[in-house]
Amino acid sequence: MIKFLSLFIFYIALSQSVFAQDNSDCLMCHEDKNLKGTNKGRTFSVYVNERKFNSSVHGDMECIDCHQDVDPEDLPHNEDLEKVDCGVCHGASETDYKQGLHGQAESRGDPLAPSCKSCHGYHYILPVKNLNSAVAPLKIPFLCGRCHREGTKVQLQRRIPEDKILQNYSLSIHGEGLLKKGLVVSATCISCHSSHRILPHTDPRSTIARQNIAATCSKCHSEIEAVHRKIIRGELWEKEAHVLPACVDCHQPHKIRNVLYEQGMADKDCLKCHKNKNIVSSVDGHSLFVDYNKIKKSKHATVACSQCHSEVNASKQRACETIVNKVDCTACHAEIGEQYITSIHGILKAQENPNAPTCKECHGTHLILGKDDDTSPIFPTNIPTLCAKCHREGEKAAVRYKGTEKNIIKHYTQSIHGKGLIKSGLVVTATCTDCHTAHHELPHDDPKSSVNPKNIASTCGSCHHGIEEQFERSIHSRFVSKTDKPLPVCNNCHSAHTIRRTDNKGFELEIMQQCGSCHPKIAATYFDTYHGKVSRLGYTKTAKCYDCHGAHDILPVDDPRSHLSRKNIVKTCQKCHPSAHRQFAGYFTHATHHDPNKYPYLFWTFWGMTGLLLFTFFLGGIHTLLWLPRSIQWRKELKRKLNENTEPNQQIKDPDENKD
Repeated sequence: MIKFLSLFIFYIALSQSVFAQDNSDCLMCHEDKNLKGTNKGRTFSVYVNERKFNSSVHGDMECIDCHQDVDPEDLPHNEDLEKVDCGVCHGASETDYKQGLHGQAESRGDPLAPSCKSCHGYHYILPVKNLNSAVAPLKIPFLCGRCHREGTKVQLQRRIPEDKILQNYSLSIHGEGLLKKGLVVSATCISCHSSHRILPHTDPRSTIARQNIAATCSKCHSEIEAVHRKIIRGELWEKEAHVLPACVDCHQPHKIRNVLYEQGMADKDCLKCHKNKNIVSSVDGHSLFVDYNKIKKSKHATVACSQCHSEVNASKQRACETIVNKVDCTACHAEIGEQYITSIHGILKAQENPNAPTCKECHGTHLILGKDDDTSPIFPTNIPTLCAKCHREGEKAAVRYKGTEKNIIKHYTQSIHGKGLIKSGLVVTATCTDCHTAHHELPHDDPKSSVNPKNIASTCGSCHHGIEEQFERSIHSRFVSKTDKPLPVCNNCHSAHTIRRTDNKGFELEIMQQCGSCHPKIAATYFDTYHGKVSRLGYTKTAKCYDCHGAHDILPVDDPRSHLSRKNIVKTCQKCHPSAHRQFAGYFTHATHHDPNKYPYLFWTFWGMTGLLLFTFFLGGIHTLLWLPRSIQWRKELKRKLNENTEPNQQIKDPDENKD
């Protein structure tokens, strides 16, 4: 029995695969661009572009999946086909459509009622995320505007209470965000009215009904309770705790503007007490005086007190007596808050370390200024001073710091970056926050740190982009050299905080030592050459490592792009020796007499000549030693003979003494 059922199922599957209708059968006719169809006296094109259809969301479907009344065995088919029923696959959307105004209009036979294809098209339907889709967010206002723009038949024939819907939307904050700035997350028509179940605001099921509008707006403005002012125009915003009012009471639909409501009594109530210079905290005695003029000059000039101090309770005589926690800046600056929490500063704060810096230590409290204001503590020229409050030698961060590098701030101010910033006033030069980031500072041994060896090239490349491109293609790049050995990065040669100009004599003389720390054998051979010996004498104009190999674009000699490749070697030598030629460039730069395997002729020649020299000195020394006794003997005999030939009382002088 089981075997029979298996054969029967196989036969059914085989028969379907053999006799199934294929799209190519339909396209035999419908690929003709001139093919026309008629329906109720109306003529229209029935041409189908196969390429576009295959690229649509229905590209993997067969024609008869939608045109189910076509008989594949009776072609050509009848011209009067039934309308495609999209609800066969999209049942939920069809149900919403029929309940909405559009579906109700269609059921009444209204000629202006839109159908599925009015919005989505038919053969070439693209997904919503495709920018070319008819229902892509950027196109939604224009799609809806075909019917709801001022002057259309829908506007003229229907009693719609609001005029200029599309114009008002385009001028609103939502419209500007979508149409001018391309923010596809900005609210469109379907964000508020839904896409298929569109109902009037008087219908309690509508997404824009008074009791539902807050929930609709909260789909995007989910933290509206946390960031919204508690008091507007002297009245509580929420009449009931945690019950949102109807957004349209303040924000007119289709005309939502990027304006701030006057703060009314919100700040005035606070200043009744806090404008008093003598007011102090009952807990620790610190001053609670607020200079309102400073707030008006700050970045938070348009932010009400209660928006930051969100725990205030307007029903209390002293609204701030309910404040327990400190101001949470992440309520508005959530992304920055996430960065801070995972940084070394945030980790120390979570550990309740008293030395951990918080937002106000860097940005201040009420007089928060932007980084473009030269009086702001985060203005580029003020950054070193700001960071030095903790990181200067002897301060709380420097004491905790266990690294080998000391006097960080002092070294920075003397570096090329520090001099450019402090002495020359170049605000585009690198500061502490450019390298370590502003809110996500991490130790250099953390893989996520901006100064970790794996990330330092991209960090420096944010300013030195051209050099980064060269470095990433060089033999030192981790993308090129696949090795377990540590590869050099920017700070290995230039240091972290004591960066000097590359034309500085100190840097030029030290660079050979830097290269030699990784290439000790090659460095030793260099110092055996004329170039190396002269460099050790302090002469900086002789060739050094980077003059021949390049500075950041170092490549293997067998790479055609290398400065030392056969194609480029003569030009490299000509930088110092203008008359250099191919034979000149054949000079063995790192040749040494210490390597008998690589340079055997030089090795044996050196030791041969050295041996000959030693042998000559040896013979000369033996000859001198053998001659010395006889020389002494002759000297004595000469002196004796001279004494015999002189008068007895005459003083005999040494014949070798100088005469007067």
